[in-house]
Amino acid sequence: MKKSMLLILAVALFALALPACRQGRSDRVGAGGDSVITEARLLRMDRQAGYTLVTVLDPWQEGRVLQRYVLAPRDSMLPARLPEGTLVRTPVRNALVYSAVQVSLLSEIGAFDAVHGVTDSRWFTDSATVARIASGDIVDCGSSENPTVEKVMAMQPDAVLLSPYQDANYGQITKLGIPIIECADYMEYTPLGRAEWVKFYGELVGCRAQADSLYAAVAASYNEVKKLTSSARTKPTIVTEMVISNVWNIPGGKSYMARIMADAGGTYLWADDDHTGSLSYDFNRVLERAHKADFWLIKWTGINTLADLKAAYALNSEMDAYRQKHVYVCDTDRSRFFEVVPYHPDVLLREFAAVMHPDLLPGYQLRLYRHLDQ
Repeated sequence: MKKSMLLILAVALFALALPACRQGRSDRVGAGGDSVITEARLLRMDRQAGYTLVTVLDPWQEGRVLQRYVLAPRDSMLPARLPEGTLVRTPVRNALVYSAVQVSLLSEIGAFDAVHGVTDSRWFTDSATVARIASGDIVDCGSSENPTVEKVMAMQPDAVLLSPYQDANYGQITKLGIPIIECADYMEYTPLGRAEWVKFYGELVGCRAQADSLYAAVAASYNEVKKLTSSARTKPTIVTEMVISNVWNIPGGKSYMARIMADAGGTYLWADDDHTGSLSYDFNRVLERAHKADFWLIKWTGINTLADLKAAYALNSEMDAYRQKHVYVCDTDRSRFFEVVPYHPDVLLREFAAVMHPDLLPGYQLRLYRHLDQ
Protein backbone atom coordinates (compact mmCIF):
# COMPACT_ATOMS: atom_id res chain seq x y z
CA MET A 1 0.00 0.00 0.00
CA LYS A 2 1.36 3.39 -0.91
CA LYS A 3 0.91 4.94 2.52
CA SER A 4 2.78 2.21 4.37
CA MET A 5 5.55 2.21 1.80
CA LEU A 6 6.04 5.93 2.15
CA LEU A 7 5.96 5.66 5.92
CA ILE A 8 8.72 3.08 5.85
CA LEU A 9 10.84 5.23 3.58
CA ALA A 10 9.99 7.94 5.75
CA VAL A 11 11.75 12.48 1.27
CA ALA A 12 12.21 17.53 0.59
CA LEU A 13 10.44 19.97 -1.06
CA PHE A 14 9.47 23.52 -0.50
CA ALA A 15 12.51 24.24 -2.68
CA LEU A 16 14.93 27.03 -1.89
CA ALA A 17 16.02 27.37 -5.53
CA LEU A 18 19.65 26.70 -4.73
CA PRO A 19 22.06 26.90 -7.69
CA ALA A 20 23.88 23.89 -9.12
CA CYS A 21 26.79 23.03 -6.89
CA ARG A 22 30.53 22.66 -7.30
CA GLN A 23 33.01 20.61 -5.32
CA GLY A 24 34.57 22.65 -2.54
CA ARG A 25 37.93 22.09 -0.88
CA SER A 26 38.24 19.93 2.22
CA ASP A 27 38.74 22.33 5.10
CA ARG A 28 40.38 21.18 8.30
CA VAL A 29 38.00 21.67 11.21
CA GLY A 30 39.80 21.85 14.52
CA ALA A 31 43.13 20.27 15.34
CA GLY A 32 41.47 16.93 16.03
CA GLY A 33 39.02 17.03 13.16
CA ASP A 34 35.97 18.01 15.25
CA SER A 35 32.64 16.74 13.98
CA VAL A 36 30.59 19.35 12.15
CA ILE A 37 27.41 17.57 13.25
CA THR A 38 25.60 19.09 16.21
CA GLU A 39 22.08 17.60 16.34
CA ALA A 40 22.13 14.18 14.62
CA ARG A 41 22.82 11.35 17.06
CA LEU A 42 23.70 8.73 14.44
CA LEU A 43 26.12 10.74 12.33
CA ARG A 44 29.65 12.09 12.76
CA MET A 45 31.59 14.04 10.12
CA ASP A 46 35.22 14.95 10.64
CA ARG A 47 36.67 17.13 7.88
CA GLN A 48 40.41 16.67 7.50
CA ALA A 49 42.99 17.84 4.96
CA GLY A 50 42.35 15.75 1.87
CA TYR A 51 39.34 13.76 3.10
CA THR A 52 36.25 13.71 5.30
CA LEU A 53 35.69 10.81 7.68
CA VAL A 54 31.98 10.00 8.11
CA THR A 55 30.83 7.64 10.85
CA VAL A 56 27.29 6.25 10.84
CA LEU A 57 26.27 4.79 14.18
CA ASP A 58 24.07 1.70 14.46
CA PRO A 59 20.48 2.76 15.27
CA TRP A 60 19.69 -0.67 16.73
CA GLN A 61 22.72 -1.26 18.93
CA GLU A 62 23.94 1.63 21.03
CA GLY A 63 27.65 2.28 20.83
CA ARG A 64 28.19 0.20 17.68
CA VAL A 65 29.40 1.68 14.41
CA LEU A 66 27.28 0.75 11.40
CA GLN A 67 29.63 2.12 8.72
CA ARG A 68 32.63 4.38 8.22
CA TYR A 69 33.20 6.23 4.97
CA VAL A 70 36.30 8.07 3.82
CA LEU A 71 35.21 10.73 1.33
CA ALA A 72 38.11 11.95 -0.80
CA PRO A 73 38.01 14.34 -3.79
CA ARG A 74 38.27 12.40 -7.04
CA ASP A 75 40.55 14.99 -8.66
CA SER A 76 43.17 14.89 -5.88
CA MET A 77 45.81 12.39 -4.86
CA LEU A 78 44.91 10.36 -1.81
CA PRO A 79 46.73 11.26 1.39
CA ALA A 80 49.51 8.86 2.31
CA ARG A 81 47.60 7.65 5.36
CA LEU A 82 43.84 7.25 5.52
CA PRO A 83 41.66 5.97 8.37
CA GLU A 84 39.78 2.71 7.97
CA GLY A 85 36.51 2.91 6.11
CA THR A 86 34.86 2.54 2.71
CA LEU A 87 36.57 4.87 0.26
CA VAL A 88 34.20 7.06 -1.77
CA ARG A 89 35.62 9.44 -4.37
CA THR A 90 33.65 12.67 -4.44
CA PRO A 91 31.69 14.24 -5.86
CA VAL A 92 29.53 11.20 -6.60
CA ARG A 93 28.36 11.74 -10.19
CA ASN A 94 26.55 8.50 -10.96
CA ALA A 95 24.39 7.37 -8.05
CA LEU A 96 21.85 4.59 -7.67
CA VAL A 97 19.33 5.97 -5.16
CA TYR A 98 16.73 3.75 -3.51
CA SER A 99 14.45 6.40 -2.01
CA ALA A 100 12.31 9.21 -3.41
CA VAL A 101 13.12 11.13 -0.23
CA GLN A 102 16.82 11.10 -1.06
CA VAL A 103 16.28 11.98 -4.73
CA SER A 104 14.19 14.99 -3.72
CA LEU A 105 16.87 16.21 -1.37
CA LEU A 106 19.64 15.78 -3.93
CA SER A 107 17.53 17.77 -6.37
CA GLU A 108 17.05 20.52 -3.84
CA ILE A 109 20.75 20.99 -3.16
CA GLY A 110 21.52 21.07 -6.89
CA ALA A 111 22.69 17.49 -7.49
CA PHE A 112 19.76 16.00 -9.41
CA ASP A 113 22.08 15.20 -12.32
CA ALA A 114 23.99 12.81 -10.05
CA VAL A 115 20.95 10.48 -9.92
CA HIS A 116 21.35 7.93 -12.71
CA GLY A 117 19.37 5.05 -11.26
CA VAL A 118 16.51 4.36 -8.83
CA THR A 119 14.59 1.45 -7.39
CA ASP A 120 10.85 1.15 -6.73
CA SER A 121 10.20 3.68 -9.49
CA ARG A 122 6.41 3.41 -9.12
CA TRP A 123 6.59 5.38 -5.87
CA PHE A 124 8.19 8.43 -7.49
CA THR A 125 5.75 11.29 -8.11
CA ASP A 126 8.03 14.24 -8.84
CA SER A 127 7.45 15.16 -12.50
CA ALA A 128 11.14 15.70 -13.33
CA THR A 129 12.12 12.32 -11.92
CA VAL A 130 9.22 10.53 -13.58
CA ALA A 131 10.15 12.11 -16.94
CA ARG A 132 13.76 11.01 -16.65
CA ILE A 133 12.76 7.48 -15.72
CA ALA A 134 10.42 7.36 -18.72
CA SER A 135 13.15 8.60 -21.08
CA GLY A 136 15.73 6.19 -19.69
CA ASP A 137 18.01 8.97 -18.41
CA ILE A 138 17.39 7.48 -14.96
CA VAL A 139 17.60 3.69 -14.99
CA ASP A 140 14.81 1.77 -13.30
CA CYS A 141 16.74 -0.94 -11.47
CA GLY A 142 13.67 -2.77 -10.20
CA SER A 143 12.78 -3.56 -6.62
CA SER A 144 14.80 -2.22 -3.70
CA GLU A 145 14.52 -5.67 -2.12
CA ASN A 146 16.08 -7.36 -5.13
CA PRO A 147 17.51 -4.91 -7.71
CA THR A 148 18.24 -6.16 -11.22
CA VAL A 149 21.97 -6.76 -10.97
CA GLU A 150 22.49 -6.56 -14.74
CA LYS A 151 21.02 -3.05 -14.83
CA VAL A 152 23.12 -1.96 -11.87
CA MET A 153 26.27 -3.32 -13.50
CA ALA A 154 25.42 -1.59 -16.78
CA MET A 155 25.03 1.83 -15.15
CA GLN A 156 28.27 1.38 -13.13
CA PRO A 157 27.28 3.65 -10.23
CA ASP A 158 29.84 5.47 -8.11
CA ALA A 159 27.73 4.73 -5.04
CA VAL A 160 24.44 3.20 -3.93
CA LEU A 161 22.36 5.26 -1.49
CA LEU A 162 19.86 3.28 0.54
CA SER A 163 18.06 3.24 3.88
CA PRO A 164 19.39 0.48 6.14
CA TYR A 165 17.33 -1.82 8.30
CA GLN A 166 18.23 -4.09 11.18
CA ASP A 167 20.30 -7.12 10.16
CA ALA A 168 20.10 -5.94 6.55
CA ASN A 169 21.06 -8.20 3.67
CA TYR A 170 21.32 -6.26 0.43
CA GLY A 171 21.79 -9.34 -1.71
CA GLN A 172 23.95 -9.59 -4.82
CA ILE A 173 24.56 -5.85 -5.00
CA THR A 174 27.05 -6.15 -2.14
CA LYS A 175 29.30 -8.27 -4.35
CA LEU A 176 29.72 -5.65 -7.08
CA GLY A 177 32.37 -3.61 -5.27
CA ILE A 178 30.23 -0.46 -5.30
CA PRO A 179 30.26 1.68 -2.13
CA ILE A 180 26.93 1.20 -0.35
CA ILE A 181 25.99 4.34 1.58
CA GLU A 182 23.71 3.41 4.47
CA CYS A 183 21.57 6.49 5.07
CA ALA A 184 20.17 5.98 8.57
CA ASP A 185 18.69 9.46 8.80
CA TYR A 186 15.12 8.10 9.01
CA MET A 187 16.03 6.56 12.36
CA GLU A 188 16.78 9.94 13.93
CA TYR A 189 14.05 10.89 16.37
CA THR A 190 14.65 14.63 16.65
CA PRO A 191 13.51 16.92 13.82
CA LEU A 192 16.76 18.84 13.44
CA GLY A 193 18.75 15.64 13.93
CA ARG A 194 17.27 14.15 10.80
CA ALA A 195 17.44 17.38 8.84
CA GLU A 196 21.15 17.69 9.59
CA TRP A 197 21.91 14.62 7.48
CA VAL A 198 21.72 16.96 4.49
CA LYS A 199 25.35 17.79 5.34
CA PHE A 200 26.36 14.20 4.58
CA TYR A 201 24.47 14.18 1.28
CA GLY A 202 26.06 17.50 0.37
CA GLU A 203 29.52 16.16 1.12
CA LEU A 204 28.89 13.10 -1.06
CA VAL A 205 27.80 15.02 -4.15
CA GLY A 206 30.07 18.04 -3.84
CA CYS A 207 27.38 20.42 -2.63
CA ARG A 208 28.74 21.23 0.80
CA ALA A 209 27.91 24.93 0.73
CA GLN A 210 24.34 24.37 -0.47
CA ALA A 211 23.73 21.63 2.09
CA ASP A 212 25.18 23.60 4.99
CA SER A 213 23.16 26.66 3.98
CA LEU A 214 19.96 24.65 3.70
CA TYR A 215 20.40 23.14 7.15
CA ALA A 216 21.28 26.52 8.69
CA ALA A 217 18.12 28.06 7.22
CA VAL A 218 15.92 25.18 8.39
CA ALA A 219 17.42 25.21 11.90
CA ALA A 220 16.99 28.98 12.19
CA SER A 221 13.39 28.78 11.02
CA TYR A 222 12.62 25.89 13.36
CA ASN A 223 14.13 27.61 16.38
CA GLU A 224 12.34 30.85 15.54
CA VAL A 225 8.95 29.12 15.67
CA LYS A 226 9.93 27.17 18.78
CA LYS A 227 10.84 30.40 20.55
CA LEU A 228 7.57 31.95 19.44
CA THR A 229 5.44 29.10 20.79
CA SER A 230 7.30 29.06 24.11
CA SER A 231 5.35 32.23 24.93
CA ALA A 232 1.96 30.62 24.25
CA ARG A 233 -0.50 31.04 27.09
CA THR A 234 -2.08 27.63 26.54
CA LYS A 235 -0.78 24.16 25.63
CA PRO A 236 -3.67 22.46 23.79
CA THR A 237 -3.91 18.68 23.92
CA ILE A 238 -3.39 16.72 20.71
CA VAL A 239 -4.20 13.29 19.31
CA THR A 240 -2.91 12.18 15.92
CA GLU A 241 -3.81 9.73 13.15
CA MET A 242 -6.89 7.46 13.07
CA VAL A 243 -7.93 3.84 13.33
CA ILE A 244 -7.16 1.85 10.16
CA SER A 245 -8.19 -1.82 9.89
CA ASN A 246 -9.01 -1.80 13.63
CA VAL A 247 -5.53 -0.52 14.58
CA TRP A 248 -4.71 3.03 15.63
CA ASN A 249 -1.00 3.77 15.23
CA ILE A 250 0.14 6.81 17.17
CA PRO A 251 3.60 8.28 17.78
CA GLY A 252 5.50 7.18 20.86
CA GLY A 253 6.13 9.79 23.53
CA LYS A 254 9.80 10.22 22.62
CA SER A 255 9.27 10.13 18.87
CA TYR A 256 10.01 12.63 16.13
CA MET A 257 6.36 13.68 15.87
CA ALA A 258 5.96 13.99 19.63
CA ARG A 259 8.93 16.37 19.72
CA ILE A 260 7.44 18.57 16.99
CA MET A 261 4.07 18.72 18.76
CA ALA A 262 5.75 19.81 21.98
CA ASP A 263 7.91 22.38 20.20
CA ALA A 264 4.79 23.74 18.50
CA GLY A 265 3.30 24.55 21.89
CA GLY A 266 1.07 21.54 22.28
CA THR A 267 0.53 18.84 24.89
CA TYR A 268 0.84 15.42 23.34
CA LEU A 269 -1.37 13.01 25.27
CA TRP A 270 1.24 10.23 25.19
CA ALA A 271 4.17 12.45 26.16
CA ASP A 272 4.76 10.24 29.21
CA ASP A 273 5.53 7.24 26.99
CA ASP A 274 9.19 6.28 26.45
CA HIS A 275 8.98 4.82 22.94
CA THR A 276 10.64 6.52 19.95
CA GLY A 277 8.60 4.56 17.40
CA SER A 278 4.86 4.02 16.98
CA LEU A 279 2.34 2.58 19.40
CA SER A 280 -0.42 0.31 18.08
CA TYR A 281 -3.72 0.44 19.97
CA ASP A 282 -7.36 -0.31 19.32
CA PHE A 283 -9.89 2.50 19.06
CA ASN A 284 -11.21 2.20 22.61
CA ARG A 285 -7.79 2.49 24.17
CA VAL A 286 -7.09 5.72 22.30
CA LEU A 287 -10.58 7.04 22.98
CA GLU A 288 -10.14 6.48 26.70
CA ARG A 289 -7.26 8.92 26.87
CA ALA A 290 -7.90 11.21 23.92
CA HIS A 291 -11.65 11.68 23.64
CA LYS A 292 -11.36 15.22 25.04
CA ALA A 293 -8.31 16.22 22.99
CA ASP A 294 -8.43 19.82 21.80
CA PHE A 295 -7.07 19.01 18.33
CA TRP A 296 -7.01 15.96 16.10
CA LEU A 297 -4.33 15.81 13.38
CA ILE A 298 -4.55 13.06 10.74
CA LYS A 299 -2.36 11.99 7.81
CA TRP A 300 -4.39 10.05 5.26
CA THR A 301 -5.94 10.24 1.81
CA GLY A 302 -9.63 10.47 0.98
CA ILE A 303 -10.80 12.25 4.14
CA ASN A 304 -12.14 15.57 2.86
CA THR A 305 -15.04 16.21 5.25
CA LEU A 306 -16.16 15.30 8.74
CA ALA A 307 -18.72 13.03 7.10
CA ASP A 308 -15.86 11.15 5.40
CA LEU A 309 -14.18 10.73 8.75
CA LYS A 310 -17.33 9.32 10.31
CA ALA A 311 -17.89 7.05 7.30
CA ALA A 312 -14.36 5.67 7.71
CA TYR A 313 -15.18 4.63 11.28
CA ALA A 314 -18.49 5.54 12.89
CA LEU A 315 -17.12 6.00 16.40
CA ASN A 316 -14.79 8.77 15.20
CA SER A 317 -17.72 11.09 15.86
CA GLU A 318 -17.32 10.36 19.59
CA MET A 319 -14.15 12.46 19.73
CA ASP A 320 -14.64 15.97 21.14
CA ALA A 321 -12.36 17.37 18.43
CA TYR A 322 -14.77 15.95 15.84
CA ARG A 323 -17.75 17.56 17.52
CA GLN A 324 -15.99 20.91 17.86
CA LYS A 325 -14.63 20.79 14.29
CA HIS A 326 -11.02 20.84 15.44
CA VAL A 327 -9.89 18.16 12.98
CA TYR A 328 -7.08 18.76 10.47
CA VAL A 329 -6.15 16.28 7.74
CA CYS A 330 -3.05 16.05 5.59
CA ASP A 331 -3.69 14.36 2.24
CA THR A 332 -0.36 12.58 1.84
CA ASP A 333 -0.92 12.01 -1.89
CA ARG A 334 -1.24 15.71 -2.64
CA SER A 335 0.97 17.34 -0.04
CA ARG A 336 4.11 15.21 -0.56
CA PHE A 337 4.33 15.21 3.24
CA PHE A 338 6.89 12.42 3.36
CA GLU A 339 9.18 14.25 0.97
CA VAL A 340 8.84 17.69 2.53
CA VAL A 341 9.04 17.05 6.25
CA PRO A 342 12.24 14.99 6.77
CA TYR A 343 14.56 17.84 5.76
CA HIS A 344 12.10 20.70 6.40
CA PRO A 345 10.71 19.98 9.87
CA ASP A 346 10.23 23.71 10.31
CA VAL A 347 7.38 23.51 7.79
CA LEU A 348 5.51 20.96 9.91
CA LEU A 349 6.32 22.84 13.11
CA ARG A 350 4.84 26.00 11.62
CA GLU A 351 1.72 24.08 10.54
CA PHE A 352 1.13 22.71 14.03
CA ALA A 353 1.81 26.06 15.65
CA ALA A 354 -0.63 27.79 13.29
CA VAL A 355 -3.33 25.24 14.11
CA MET A 356 -2.94 25.48 17.88
CA HIS A 357 -1.87 29.13 18.22
CA PRO A 358 -3.19 31.07 15.21
CA ASP A 359 -2.70 34.33 17.11
CA LEU A 360 1.07 33.77 17.03
CA LEU A 361 1.14 33.34 13.25
CA PRO A 362 -1.47 35.75 11.89
CA GLY A 363 -2.25 35.28 8.22
CA TYR A 364 -0.46 31.95 7.91
CA GLN A 365 -1.95 29.69 5.23
CA LEU A 366 -1.74 25.94 5.88
CA ARG A 367 0.31 24.07 3.28
CA LEU A 368 0.21 20.47 4.44
CA TYR A 369 -2.99 20.16 6.47
CA ARG A 370 -6.58 21.14 5.75
CA HIS A 371 -9.23 22.08 8.31
CA LEU A 372 -12.32 19.86 8.18
CA ASP A 373 -14.95 22.49 8.82
CA GLN A 374 -17.95 20.62 7.45
